[in-house]
Amino acid sequence: MVFAKEAGSRNDQIVASTPEAIRRLARTGDALQSEAASSISSGLTIVGKIIGHGALTIFGHVKGEVRASTIVIAEGAQIEGGVSAEEMTIGGNVKGIIQANRVKLNSGAVVEGDIYHRTLTIAEGARFEGMSRRSENPIDTPVKPMLSA
Repeated sequence: MVFAKEAGSRNDQIVASTPEAIRRLARTGDALQSEAASSISSGLTIVGKIIGHGALTIFGHVKGEVRASTIVIAEGAQIEGGVSAEEMTIGGNVKGIIQANRVKLNSGAVVEGDIYHRTLTIAEGARFEGMSRRSENPIDTPVKPMLSA
């Protein structure tokens, strides 16, 4: 799902970050399709590659590569595969390589895999098993895929 208000209105853009906000926008009619923001709901499992140019919030399960400008992996969401973005906030589970300029692991985050980043913030209560690798251009850093056990 994608949400934004028309340009020129009092709020140029609305990005829904919770399922409740998404449902509210859909009910009030404020939700118009745009490339500004997308969401994968908690009831969805997607297998394959997801590539976007705007913001992406994931509440469901993804098995495969995910790329967008801004990615939020919500609490309860699960990703198996590489994730790449300019800015990334993780509250759910990620098993794979993460590449982002700015990475934030919230207190409920569980990450298994290497993180290539410019800045990394890990909140108390987050779990991270892997290597942290700082780079000026983490998104362009060539990486080797994780081997399955």
